[in-house]
This record gives sequence, structure tokens and C-alpha cells, in this order.
Amino acid sequence: MNQRQEAPSRRGKNGDGAERHATIHRAISDAIIEHRLKPGARLREDALAEVFGVSRTGIRKILQRLALEQLVTLTPRRGASVTRPTAEEARDVFDARQMVECGLMPEVARRITVDEAADLRQLAQREREALRAGEQSTAIRFSADFHTRLARIAGNATLADFVERLCFRSSLILAVYGNPGHLGCESHDHEDLIGYLEDRNGERATAFMSRHLKAIEASLSILEEEDEAPDLQRIFGA
Repeated sequence: MNQRQEAPSRRGKNGDGAERHATIHRAISDAIIEHRLKPGARLREDALAEVFGVSRTGIRKILQRLALEQLVTLTPRRGASVTRPTAEEARDVFDARQMVECGLMPEVARRITVDEAADLRQLAQREREALRAGEQSTAIRFSADFHTRLARIAGNATLADFVERLCFRSSLILAVYGNPGHLGCESHDHEDLIGYLEDRNGERATAFMSRHLKAIEASLSILEEEDEAPDLQRIFGA
């Protein structure tokens, strides 16, 4: 009887349920996107279960979902860790963003409303404020939200979800290949882009988005680390 009563206490007062799991998934993904959890960081099931007050089985399901979203890597016998994108994966992500986000701009320009433009401007403003305050992790979150919100205006939920995942992966790429203090996105770019969309100029918005994404990629130092043989003479020589 006592053994049966111990299990709920280990899971915590919030228990294991779909809503609770969604909240935990969001908390972990936000920490990854905002660089509070760095690429390569180990994510121990027992520690996460204790922090969030849920079962290890629940945490395992959440980590499996994050792995499908390519934010987490699951390795046999080692467990889960925050994904560290390779240089090739980084280039692939930006190629995909060029194709998808640029392709959506004409439809966004056709459909955007006054209220949607105002919402985008608010996001861009909050991003600028975070940058001025030195809160780069928060600015990264707002930048990802801006690009995702923009994609949703086009009206294709499948493509918008894909853009959201690409933005999340871009955050990991920034963490690995970005330069300290440089966000990649220039916040004033977002304001300029909104202006072209409001003018219904899909062609100019497309060209601007392409330059914008190329500028982000160019700001990164995307170099694959090589497995070089160590200079043993230098290390151990007299």
C-alpha cells in the first residue's frame, strides 16, 4: 500500500498529462532556442523528471518529440543531448529557408492585414528592445517568432510549421557558428520588410527576404571541425 502511494509523490503535484507534457515541451524547447541550454548539453531523464515533477516515462516521451523536431539528439547508452548541427546541416537549413520563406512572400504581401502588420511591428520592436538591453537570448526568440508569424499569414499551416522548425534549428546554428553579440538578423530588416508587404510588393519583399537570409548566413562562421592528429611533440616534448 505504501509503495503505491510513493509513485504519485515522485511525479509531483502536477502529474503526467497531455497538457502538462506540452508545457514541459515548450519550456525545454524555449531554453534550447534561447541558448539557455547549449548545443551538446546532456539532458538527463532523472534530473528533468525531478525538476518538472513528472515521471521519467513522461520525460522520455517529451525528449522523443524534441528529437523528431531535431532539437535533441538521442544516443544509445548515452541518452539525450541538445543537438549540435554540423556545417552541412547548417547550410541545408538556410537553403531550405531561402526556398520556403522567399516563396511565401508574394502570398503574404497579398493577404497581410493592418492588424497583422501591427502585430509584426510589435514583435520587431520587442526584438530591438531586447537587443538594446543586451538580452540576446530573448531577441533570438522574438526573431524566430517574427519569421514564424510571417509565414502563418500566407495561410498554409503545413509550410508555416516547417518554417517554425527551421527557425528553431537556426537558433541552434547561431549557438554553434554565430559570433558573440551578433544576432544574425538585423532588427531594422524586419521593419523594412513589413513596409514592402504593406505596399503589396511581393516581388520586392521576396528579394529583400533573400538578402536578409543570406546576410544571416554570412554572419556565421560555418566551418566543420576537422579531426586532426594532435601534435604529440608539441604537447609532450621537452
